Amino acid sequence: MGLGVETKERVNALLKSGELIAVSDLVRMECQVGPLKANDQLILAQYVTFFQSPDASVPTVSAAVCDRAAQVRARYGFKPLDSLHLAAAVEYRCTLFLTGDSKLKIFHEIPVEILM
Repeated sequence: MGLGVETKERVNALLKSGELIAVSDLVRMECQVGPLKANDQLILAQYVTFFQSPDASVPTVSAAVCDRAAQVRARYGFKPLDSLHLAAAVEYRCTLFLTGDSKLKIFHEIPVEILM
């Protein structure tokens, strides 16, 4: 339900190297679902703390992101939320997209790293 060990290690390595982690409000929303369903206040609090930390930038989902997401969805056939996540990363000029969804590796507009 919380971040997996590999994800935590990768995020920590990126932060240690000076990278800024960008997560859209959509990611923030999705991260809350599991802990809310399980009534896991500890994990929920950990997510809230992370998203409010200076280590995490939370760019808005703008009209430009939505327009780009439509293009991504039309070209690759991804689900709406996946298209929005990828579009936000591209629009905000991220240098890497981390995901646990191996289907997204076919996206070529930004490097995609699959985490398990």
